[in-house]
Amino acid sequence: MDRQGWQEKGAGHRQRLRDKFLERGIEAFSDDEIIELLLSFGTPRSDCKEAARAARQELGSLPAVLDASGARLRLIKGIGPKNVFALHFIQGVARRYLQQRLEGKTYIASSREVSDYLVHSMRGLQREVFTVLYLDAAHAIIDSEVLAEGTVTVNTIYPREVVKAALQRNASALVIAHNHPSGSLQPSLPDEELTRTLYLVCSFMQINLLDHLIIGDGETAYSFADHGIMARIRDECRAILERH
Repeated sequence: MDRQGWQEKGAGHRQRLRDKFLERGIEAFSDDEIIELLLSFGTPRSDCKEAARAARQELGSLPAVLDASGARLRLIKGIGPKNVFALHFIQGVARRYLQQRLEGKTYIASSREVSDYLVHSMRGLQREVFTVLYLDAAHAIIDSEVLAEGTVTVNTIYPREVVKAALQRNASALVIAHNHPSGSLQPSLPDEELTRTLYLVCSFMQINLLDHLIIGDGETAYSFADHGIMARIRDECRAILERH
């Protein structure tokens, strides 16, 4: 088959994929087909089927492909800089969509959406990231931001910066989150110490720290509130405040 014939065949295949999406939705697609179509956005004149299959097989899943670094993706035969751009762009769009979808919604009613957003934005990172969600008095979400990057401990997260950022947004409550690059969801003693310190400092400013979420490499987050740790920290901090 000559080059023109090959391009026409490839164009027809991609059109069939687009038609399938329009008719049946994303549920009709395999992960390989999703990755293939995304790769083709970067190189529309290239056959991306084998590269898509190789990416999914080598990295293990669709989320792992989207989370992979550019350097890792370029090790896969058939994936170049333009394909990497397409994958990272769509992941960035998804992250912004999930973030903006939260604004104005009540945290308690949208806890699953909060978890979805944080897992999507923080899972797979090779460095620790500390994210804060700012809530109003009704616990509606005002904003979210990455406040620090690097090792997340009581010695690297400055409570005054957290409080300052909250006051700038007139926030009455906070939810904090950080990821474990190891993939583990198990909270460490420094994680609890940081939570206790932030809870105490926020209490002096009438800001309520509702939860601390840990993001690993799975589809769910570990919630300090759901596991009773926030209640224990709250009781410990109240005892300290009562002594003063």
